[in-house]
Amino acid sequence: MKRSVSTHAMTAVAIAALLSGCAALEEEKINYKSAAKATGSLDVPPDLTQLRKDSRYALESNSATASGFAGAAKKVTDAGTAANTMGDVRMERSGAQRWLVVSRPADKVWEPLREFWTANGFNLSMDSPDVGIMETDWAENRAKIPQDLIRRTIGRVLDSLYSTGERDKFRTRVERNAQGGVDIHVAHRGMVESFTSNDKTSTTWQPRASDPELEIEFLRRLMVKLGASPEQAKVATAGTASVVPALAVAVIDGRPSLKLSDDLERAWRKTGVALDRTGFTVEDRDRTKGVYFVRYVPPGTSAEEPGFFAKLFSSKTAGPELTRYRVNLEAQDGATLVRVQSSDGKPDNSENAQKILKLLAAELR
Repeated sequence: MKRSVSTHAMTAVAIAALLSGCAALEEEKINYKSAAKATGSLDVPPDLTQLRKDSRYALESNSATASGFAGAAKKVTDAGTAANTMGDVRMERSGAQRWLVVSRPADKVWEPLREFWTANGFNLSMDSPDVGIMETDWAENRAKIPQDLIRRTIGRVLDSLYSTGERDKFRTRVERNAQGGVDIHVAHRGMVESFTSNDKTSTTWQPRASDPELEIEFLRRLMVKLGASPEQAKVATAGTASVVPALAVAVIDGRPSLKLSDDLERAWRKTGVALDRTGFTVEDRDRTKGVYFVRYVPPGTSAEEPGFFAKLFSSKTAGPELTRYRVNLEAQDGATLVRVQSSDGKPDNSENAQKILKLLAAELR
């Protein structure tokens, strides 16, 4: 009998060790190290510039009760949304999107957010509690570097010689909700280093697709930071995101538009994440009117080589002044139309407006 008990005990210990090892391996899949000093050229030039540190814009505190934004005053309860609750932190999911809902005031989550990103190996390029946006600098996931024999022996001594050729940054957007808490969204942007010559002597950094799995993983870790247990957070992030067909820009009522089969509340949330993923600078937002105010620096405003977005938006008539747009959301028969307006709120059917919609369409899933 004693031998049997001992065997069971050893088996339990072995299983626990195995599970612990699996958890450790999972944690090792992400190991970021800020690349700000080594790869300062990643943002040359910033086509969509960062917000000023002293921005006057604040989080919306009364938008949830505005009559012009139907449904904002109640928790989303449609069949397409799932929620997992852990104390005062829960994760909600709608289609391919996930976000955290925290029952705390905005000023009570900002410091934990700051600590979270720095503890995960990131420097912050934007830290603006007044606008509810925090953004990391570009960083490299060192866990992606192959662990071969050379790497395991002398590679750690010459760590700077190894690189994945990829960089990531994350934008965290915090918005107040109707219940007095906040909604927290995390959006990923990626860059990849590509050769620009046949002899492979020169390279350039180019955008790569956003990674929803990375966003989910950091939401899981953030849940733990905010008080959920690792097991609870893992359960909350389990499941496969639904596949949603890509959108296409269509002409509706004579205007380039994106048509989302969502109400205003869900469409607002999706559009905000799409803007974050594509790197647009949101100067202000008005949920009561369904408007995001974004700005864009046309090419020719910097002496440096134009970046990806600058080339994409290149125009012979573009002036040297800062260009601002409005991304407007409008309800229509149970759906939502996303359109671009000029800075003064007039319809914009220009080529640049259509390109903005195409960028958003790639992320509005």
